[in-house]
Amino acid sequence: MAKDKKAKKAHKGDEAAALKPKKAKGDKKKHADIARPHPLEALSRLADHPLVSELLAAGALAAVAAVAEAGSKSPGAVKSADSAKKAGKAAAAAIGARLLKEFNSGTKAVSDKLPTKK
Repeated sequence: MAKDKKAKKAHKGDEAAALKPKKAKGDKKKHADIARPHPLEALSRLADHPLVSELLAAGALAAVAAVAEAGSKSPGAVKSADSAKKAGKAAAAAIGARLLKEFNSGTKAVSDKLPTKK
């Protein structure tokens, strides 16, 4: 019994593909018609935001302070991976504290504007 060379085996994904409804040819949306800005433009607009620059400054200041603190104890410790890890943790903590401060001041301002129930 020879197998037919043209006969194809059913693959695992073929059943799912057969059950999907097929789209009409005119249903395709043309993405070329929509003008999208370059992703770097969006990133530059984000970087221009004052809060982002404050967060970067707070993180950089905390990182430099952590490295300086490690260097004051032992000058060779500045080059260690542990020093870089501590600097990253300090930067993350400073950025988190600044974000919480910003968020809490925003919620406080909103709650001050809401009328109180009597």
